[in-house]
Amino acid sequence: MPLPYAPGDDLIFQLESAFALLRVLAVEEREEGIVWHIMAYEDFFPDVESAEAALQQPEQLSVRAAHLALTDRALSKTPAARLGNRPVAEHELAAYRRWQAQGGPVADRSVLLLLGLR
Repeated sequence: MPLPYAPGDDLIFQLESAFALLRVLAVEEREEGIVWHIMAYEDFFPDVESAEAALQQPEQLSVRAAHLALTDRALSKTPAARLGNRPVAEHELAAYRRWQAQGGPVADRSVLLLLGLR
């Protein structure tokens, strides 16, 4: 079953004692499967409500990883829930565009492993 996310979705996932945010930048359908382009924020939150409040001023959030390219399998290894959707700004796509131009790799490891957040 395909993941129910779309470009512009803000996602939340839980670590041991905190919550963190991801953002879907783009989705590519390739012959070998779906590739998810994700931004990961640095900030941690004690609860879902705090994360939702922070998304009211997204320019105040710190970016941990401006772009991660993930297989469908890799993204599904990080249980995340959709908080909402807002348009993807052009400046948010800068790292993704560089990745496209360079023909960058696609990771098949979970977001937690890629960010060093076991």
